[in-house]
Amino acid sequence: MKSVIGTNITLSLYGESHGAAIGAVVDGLPAGIKIDTDFISSQLDKRRPKGKISTQRREGDEFVITSGVFNGFSTGTPVHIMIENKTQRSGDYQPQLPRPGHADYAAHIKYGGFEDWRGGGHFSGRLTAPVVAAGAVAISILAGKGISIGTHIKKCQHIEDRSFENYAEDIALCNTEYFATLDKNAGTAMQQHIESIGADGDSVGGVLETCVLGLPAGVGEPYFNSIESVLSQWLFSIGGVKGVEFGLGFGFADCPGSEVNDAFEVKGGKVVTKTNHNGGINGGISNGMPVIFRVAVKPTPSIFKEQDTVNLETMENAKLSLKGRHDPAIFHRARVVVDSMTALALLDLLVRRYGERWLTE
Repeated sequence: MKSVIGTNITLSLYGESHGAAIGAVVDGLPAGIKIDTDFISSQLDKRRPKGKISTQRREGDEFVITSGVFNGFSTGTPVHIMIENKTQRSGDYQPQLPRPGHADYAAHIKYGGFEDWRGGGHFSGRLTAPVVAAGAVAISILAGKGISIGTHIKKCQHIEDRSFENYAEDIALCNTEYFATLDKNAGTAMQQHIESIGADGDSVGGVLETCVLGLPAGVGEPYFNSIESVLSQWLFSIGGVKGVEFGLGFGFADCPGSEVNDAFEVKGGKVVTKTNHNGGINGGISNGMPVIFRVAVKPTPSIFKEQDTVNLETMENAKLSLKGRHDPAIFHRARVVVDSMTALALLDLLVRRYGERWLTE
């Protein structure tokens, strides 16, 4: 197992859902970057479960930075962020009965039964907490360069939010809401639907839409290190993400080229496109327009309805009725994880483009 991603800026994750602690190591940051611990805390708060629409496992997510930061600034060495686990209930899990939709069986085969199965172990959504902590550092750096990121809940089953319109205002709105929708009525309807689904012992998935504003043109590489391919690798590393599309995405298949080619024009002395069907990316490289993409998050596989499974000890068919504390939906908590992964991926690409010194200039 190798839980490391990135080229110039790397992220390494460690820990398990019910282990003593989880954490992240961010390597590649130059010395002299201000580390805002209050902002890290505020980002972690966006990921915390709240109300009836989330799991009842309540972790404080108090973090400790044990290396790489001195007197509030990065030292140039790896930044280590650790978060203790304090409310585990391992007795709710049955290792011999793999949970449908989870990584239990695949992990059991890959690691020969030596995996930590408690609460999903290293595959748990609990590991997104250190991702958010690390991502907060990247978001702060990008904000200092005039690059902002916002994600809203575009769809929850049959309920849809509006798309981004006024990019700057909408991104600001996303980043001030716990349940981030651009239309409050859509948000209320979604939350009521999630509560209803949860009361029935089931779960629901959704679609998140992200906007990156201020990314300069010329970032990214053709083919193997395109913005799309790099971002997709980071985004698909989020548990539960099953689809990623950029710009119009699969909608391109329904349109002729005359309708979806983004025509260029000069506006205010700057080259822009009249439309943004390609989501701010051409040939794998940013064109200066807002980068728009969506991710599909599957329904939480932990549900309270009886399910078919197998008993790995007896190798017989079995029934599974879950116990424990589980989310009827995870996409509203995952949106800050998407922001975090996006910021870290873009930081990696920007250092490739402009070099490490660009971060502190």
